[in-house]
Amino acid sequence: MLTLGMITFDTSDALELSKWWAGQLDGEVVEENDGYFCIVKTPMLPVPLAFQLVEEPTAGKNRIHLDLAATSSAGGREPVVAKLVAGGASLVDQQRMEGFAWDVLRDPHGNIFCVSDPH
Repeated sequence: MLTLGMITFDTSDALELSKWWAGQLDGEVVEENDGYFCIVKTPMLPVPLAFQLVEEPTAGKNRIHLDLAATSSAGGREPVVAKLVAGGASLVDQQRMEGFAWDVLRDPHGNIFCVSDPH
C-alpha cells in the first residue's frame, strides 16, 4: 500500500517558488535546505508541497497539476483568481461545463494549476 507523502515541483529557484506558494495558500516554508529542496505546509492541504531545484527546465505541459477550489468565504473563484494574478500568476484559460467552472493559471515559474468554484 502507498500513501501520498508530498507533491513536488521541479523549479529553477526552489526558495522563491516555495515562498510564492506559501503566500498564496496561507502556508509557511518549514524547510529551506539551502534553497535546494524546500517544503511548504498549509492548513488547507493534507500533504506538504515540495520545491526541488533542477537545472534544466521542464519542456511542455506538466502532467500533474494542482486542482484548487475557491472557498465560499473568499467570495468564490473570481476574486481568488484576481488575487492570484495580482500576486504573480497568469491566467491561461477559462473553462465551463454544465454548472461547473474553473480557471487554468500558471505560477511565476510556469507550472499550471486550476482554480474552480466552491464545491
